[in-house]
Amino acid sequence: MPPVSASAIMLTFLGDHLLDQGVCVYSGSVIDVLARAGVSEEATRSTLTRMTGRGLLRRQRGGRRMYFGLTERSTRILRDGGVRLWQTGAVNRDWDGTWTLLAFSLPGERQRERHDLRAELAWAGFGPVQGGLWIAPGRPDVSQILDDLGLGSHIRIFRGHADPSTDVAEMIANAYDLDALAARYEDFRSRWAASSAKPADPLASKLLLVTDWLQIIRRDPRLPMEHLPADWPAVAAQELFFRLDDLLAAPAAAIAASLLETVPDAGEAVRDAGEAVRDAGEAAPAHDAG
Repeated sequence: MPPVSASAIMLTFLGDHLLDQGVCVYSGSVIDVLARAGVSEEATRSTLTRMTGRGLLRRQRGGRRMYFGLTERSTRILRDGGVRLWQTGAVNRDWDGTWTLLAFSLPGERQRERHDLRAELAWAGFGPVQGGLWIAPGRPDVSQILDDLGLGSHIRIFRGHADPSTDVAEMIANAYDLDALAARYEDFRSRWAASSAKPADPLASKLLLVTDWLQIIRRDPRLPMEHLPADWPAVAAQELFFRLDDLLAAPAAAIAASLLETVPDAGEAVRDAGEAVRDAGEAAPAHDAG
């Protein structure tokens, strides 16, 4: 495993064991679980505190113990991650030919902002074609980038299809570092190919497997398979990931069930009650005054 942050492993843990479960988890049992994946008690406590401060977790006291539950923000983030992990994946076979083109022009004295914009675009799956023109397959949402950097007046966005005269494979090879992207998938396969045997700790292995895979696919722009090399390594890497996850899922869940102490999420109960009241109000028949 390459180095991964405690927060990355924590997000994997939350997605596996809290998302849509309606529970809060005791901090001590979080420490026990993450310790199996090599995260120290100090790092786990610090991560819980930091994520609470960022609005990703909420505290709930139960007697003398402190429990942690998800917030609306973390629930949204984890669900988005789940879609990328289990639905869209790393292999893009359903591309409809649409490209998003983003053009920008910034004065020379705004070099720092230009650097920040390029970094954000690369993270969002864009690659540079020439000058200030960047492309990305599909229809990525760039509204957050515009809001964060405040550069809306300097950016123009278009969507369209490449003309038949354009060599799309060559354009992709020039706009993206395919060698680096392929190497990440090859490295994943080399790290995990020998893990088909029964692991000593299925729970730790699953946490590290999913975290490792997420680190890779979150940096993958999901380029269309039809324009990538025939032996593109993401295909075999994704098959390996799904196979290992299937192998680890049941024993990891059994271990987690023996370690995790949870209580009902009171915040979720309040939210559900509020939604029920609103629904009842919307469904109630209107009465004429008097």
